[in-house]
Amino acid sequence: MYEQISRNKWKSAALVVFFVAFIFLLTWFFEQLTGWGRGGLVLAVAVAMGMAAVGYYSSDKIVLTISRARPVTKDEFPYLYNVVEGLAIAAGVPAPKCYVIEDTAPNAFAAGRKPETASICVTTGLLEKLDRAELEGVVAHEMSHIKNYDVRLQTVVVVMAGVVALLSDWMLRSFFWGGGGRRRGRGRSGSGAAGGVLVLVGLGLALLSPLIATVIQLAVSRKREFLADASGAMLTRYPAGLASALRKISADTEPLEAANKATAHLYIVNPLRNLKGGGGGLNRLFSTHPPIAERIAALEKM
Repeated sequence: MYEQISRNKWKSAALVVFFVAFIFLLTWFFEQLTGWGRGGLVLAVAVAMGMAAVGYYSSDKIVLTISRARPVTKDEFPYLYNVVEGLAIAAGVPAPKCYVIEDTAPNAFAAGRKPETASICVTTGLLEKLDRAELEGVVAHEMSHIKNYDVRLQTVVVVMAGVVALLSDWMLRSFFWGGGGRRRGRGRSGSGAAGGVLVLVGLGLALLSPLIATVIQLAVSRKREFLADASGAMLTRYPAGLASALRKISADTEPLEAANKATAHLYIVNPLRNLKGGGGGLNRLFSTHPPIAERIAALEKM
């Protein structure tokens, strides 16, 4: 368990560092081709942070509303409250608020930017179809997302992806407006063949950078899912419970009606497309969740 947690933390950190380095590379090309790279970076960061701030401070309310989740009391679902409160003590965080989605499809997610304001939401199908050990595994996974501040990390990654998208868009517009040509004329982009190569590389980078940013963003999301699995197993000391829950949830064929593309990445198992097998190629590259088979295999090795 400790090895899995440490490995996934380092991989998440490495992806974020790579993301930052990629932004600086893109900024350098932006400077060479337009002449206002530092100013463009500051402006892009400001715009991206402004856009992300709105979602950051109100994302939990928005997600719960979109998902048609309702708050529940301890008298209504004492079984759920008992599990949540027990695991909150084990995790050393305040007990999250409990929400329920009236849906027979089993699934769950956590929301909230910090433990003090966090919520855990489960479907009624999850409560009906999972046994105690499996429910504890799922709640421990979501509790780990809260304890690991995954919402904050994802917000930072979203800001970086927004910066890349803005810089890429502005760089492409500079080509259409002739900015790249003007910069070459003033000697900023080199001369002769070197200048032409720089422009071609810059254009290719401008076209591909949003895709690269998306791939990195999804890779971070997958690593945090692995980390939440390992951290959740640490809380319960019973990895088999979460592994069994993942099997049941992924094998369930009932659609989760409240789910959509905007919220699918939050759930413990992607409710729109369950990768029951190993997953590979483009399916894996552009998935918010690791393949279920890999998650279960990692849990069984603990």
